[in-house]
Amino acid sequence: MKTEIGEYVVGAYLKVVLGCDFIDYNVRPPGGGLEGLNELDVVGLDFKNQTAYLCEVTTHIRGLLYGSGNQDTVTKIIQKHKRQKAYAEKYLSNFPNRRYMLWSPVVPVGYITNELAKVEGLELVINKAYTRCVDELQDQAKQLSNDVGNPFFRTLQILGALKR
Repeated sequence: MKTEIGEYVVGAYLKVVLGCDFIDYNVRPPGGGLEGLNELDVVGLDFKNQTAYLCEVTTHIRGLLYGSGNQDTVTKIIQKHKRQKAYAEKYLSNFPNRRYMLWSPVVPVGYITNELAKVEGLELVINKAYTRCVDELQDQAKQLSNDVGNPFFRTLQILGALKR
């Protein structure tokens, strides 16, 4: 499966800002079958702190929306969060610290944000929080010149180095 640019944004943040040692994209549970159809967008592993980051990434620039409306959207995100937790329990048991995140740059404020805020254990990196994370990446891109292996971050580095 092709890695989307929004997934690279998240991967860059996990690697450069949070210090993950390993990032993988479009992670599927081993073994195939129906369970193998459920992918995790981004998984980051920080070996020093024994922390696993399991991230759902939705880069809808017109606003997060699935199915026929707000309720379908919340239901789908909750299902994805349950799959994150099940994957971590089954395959990442050696990481005692686990962070489950939803990343989306544009989420309509109201029903969706209110309901998602109630989902226990799901960190929301949405709207202004998403913007702050990209701002942090831009700051880091101005300071680092080495290629960290992430195309989004490399693009920020190039843009930051342009002579005006």
